[in-house]
Amino acid sequence: MIDFACKEFKIKDVIKCALNLTRADMKVLEYFFEEPDIWSKTEQIANLTELDLSTVQRSVKKLHEKGILTKSQTNLDGGGYSFIYRINNKAEIKELIMGIVSKWVAKVEQELEDW
Repeated sequence: MIDFACKEFKIKDVIKCALNLTRADMKVLEYFFEEPDIWSKTEQIANLTELDLSTVQRSVKKLHEKGILTKSQTNLDGGGYSFIYRINNKAEIKELIMGIVSKWVAKVEQELEDW
């Protein structure tokens, strides 16, 4: 936990806030943290997280757009395709979050200067 002034934060809360994630998004992200080397389909994620498929699809789209997940296309034998997802390198994700937190700090510093 991080103690800030009169409030304690769990790192999970900082990640959720920094990346602007919903509870469902965070549940999907936690799934990927537990399975960092596995490529997963949204149906598999939905089953294991007990979330609705459409919720998982929105979450993986959001996480992919934020640079948290990598998406790959797999071609199906009978034609068509599906997408699979894997989490990016944890160091890259930490760097992304630290960039956001650093902007927060700079904003607080500026607000205090202006005050």
